[in-house]
Amino acid sequence: MHLFVTKALYHPGMFSRFVLMLLGLLWGPSWVLAARPFMTDDARMTTAGSCQLESWSRRDAHRTELWALPACNPTGNLEITVGAAAYREAHHAQSADAVVQVKTLFKPMTPNSWGAGVALGQVSHRPHTASDLTQGQTYAYVPVSVSFLDDRWVSHTNVGWARGRVSGRDQFNWGTGLEYQINQRWMWIAETFGNDRQKPYWQTGLRYQVLPGLLQVDATWGGPVDAPQGQRSLQQWLSWGLRWTPEKFP
Repeated sequence: MHLFVTKALYHPGMFSRFVLMLLGLLWGPSWVLAARPFMTDDARMTTAGSCQLESWSRRDAHRTELWALPACNPTGNLEITVGAAAYREAHHAQSADAVVQVKTLFKPMTPNSWGAGVALGQVSHRPHTASDLTQGQTYAYVPVSVSFLDDRWVSHTNVGWARGRVSGRDQFNWGTGLEYQINQRWMWIAETFGNDRQKPYWQTGLRYQVLPGLLQVDATWGGPVDAPQGQRSLQQWLSWGLRWTPEKFP
């Protein structure tokens, strides 16, 4: 779902408390969400009757962000995500986002075939300036995934729409990604994503199965496409995260 969610950051002083809270969620009730570290969503869902948690931190030269996005699939074909993020940007007060999204599939993806669905959501933003209100939005998109070589290679494509809650302006969103299963534990990912109002972004990284099918960690590196030479390193980011994906909940 991440392609269409507004970016958010957190205050560094909250980090240790958040980690303790997150570990409590992980080792108590088990949660998880979908397809981290992609920003481009896939045509897959949380296991029917279960929940999952996706959490990650992302840092660049000017800001740091921290996300926690639990998702549940109570019916078998309706994934409900309710999550939040907090952030701090240089010379600004702390701000936060809240995200609510529902997703369903028209056709689940199977090995050597394709899948597609639709997602609807809303981002509510608590701003640090009046102009920052424009970050809140309502959005919808269609994820399409295609499997090759028994899921060794999988491609993902998103097309969608978003409307600013304050500005009322519409924009077209898109994303395309590729994942390659190196072996049972390691996966490589690469993607580009953006909208019709600014230059696109790129991202690449690795996902590692600490406990196959249950606990994953990942790290990525990304930034804007065609960033000015002198600004390139300042606009690039590093990100690391985890996914907890129990087959049953609780």
